[in-house]
Amino acid sequence: MNGHDPLRVVVYPHVMEIGGSQMNAIDLAAAVRDLGHQVTVYAEDGPLVDRVHQHGLPYVRARHGRFRPSVTTARPRAAGARRTGADVVHGYEWPPALEAYAASLGTGAVAVTTVMSMAVAPFLPAGMPLVVGTNRLRDLAAEGRTGAVTLIEPPVDVVADRPGTGGAEFRARYGIREDEVGVVVVSRLARELKLEGIVTAIRATGRLVRRTQAAVRLVVVGDGPVREVVEEAAVAANAEAGRDVVLLTGSLSDPRPAYDSADVVLGMGSSALRALSFAKPLVVQGEQGFFELLTPESTPRFLESGWYGTGSSTDDALADAAYLAALEPVLSDRGRRLELGAYGRALVESRFSLATAAHTQVDVYRRALAARRSARAFLADGPRSAVGLVSYKVRRRAERRKGLAAADDFNARPA
Repeated sequence: MNGHDPLRVVVYPHVMEIGGSQMNAIDLAAAVRDLGHQVTVYAEDGPLVDRVHQHGLPYVRARHGRFRPSVTTARPRAAGARRTGADVVHGYEWPPALEAYAASLGTGAVAVTTVMSMAVAPFLPAGMPLVVGTNRLRDLAAEGRTGAVTLIEPPVDVVADRPGTGGAEFRARYGIREDEVGVVVVSRLARELKLEGIVTAIRATGRLVRRTQAAVRLVVVGDGPVREVVEEAAVAANAEAGRDVVLLTGSLSDPRPAYDSADVVLGMGSSALRALSFAKPLVVQGEQGFFELLTPESTPRFLESGWYGTGSSTDDALADAAYLAALEPVLSDRGRRLELGAYGRALVESRFSLATAAHTQVDVYRRALAARRSARAFLADGPRSAVGLVSYKVRRRAERRKGLAAADDFNARPA
């Protein structure tokens, strides 16, 4: 194969619920296909299968075993790779990465992985080419790895994600008045990373409206394992405000109208960047009371360490104050909202376009094929990775028995 031959790629997202990593996997798969390559998505069933079909990508349904990573999943993937002559098996996040690695054995394909979590699992095979989403994580992950580590910041389809994609209709559908400032968060409702900030925004909105009668509506778009917790917080905030100031829409297969409807977006990671593509001012959400308005002055820290942050307090009152302080400059100043929205759109267009990311991703694939290692070197990674995985599983089991285990360990412990 030379540098101009089309590649045959299998892309394997870790889940198919609405979420940044898996949406990036699908959108980037379509962009790579549009460069002339053959791309198939292999994944479990879920809401994002519709997105795969919308892109016109071939889809193969994965059937997982009881545990992950699983031979039950890797074996049919290996058979599929042999049958289709796949050049690359690309797993997103660590369970698909290990299954992709196993599936590539004896098939002639190379395994590549992307990690958009906040930390990289230390038991990933050291020689497997790795893609991460922040400068800081790239530098940390490169230590002790023999395989290439490449930065691809979460890409944004600036053509599809743009102002004027149904925002007015969305506001009308959900009864958001023209005089209300709509603060929108589009997020998977997960305990790690997400829940704390979303609950803070809900609680602070109820208290703000009770004190000031501000015309503000918080719209939470998404679903997930902690939905009931979010619903309880919304009920309490609406009761405190004396009217419905928090709206939960559930999961939307196409959240673009929600972004477009916003006056301000609260978000992190890929969702934060999509907000900028819609020319919306952005409050970056993190943990321990971290909220910060994106401005030209605050941009460098997010470009370095990712669209997230960690504060210094778990006190509810201090977290509420931090959220409202970040929101206040754009809550009542429409001119400032327009100014920061235009700034964000220009930033995304210049640095985070999907087309640029697709070219970089193809380069990762070609370099992985060119650097294909000997079978002996390839297999040497296996035992080291297996020992690390077993150690991790044992520790997780002990933590679960003590009630200390996080649902998503590598987002619960950011690098």
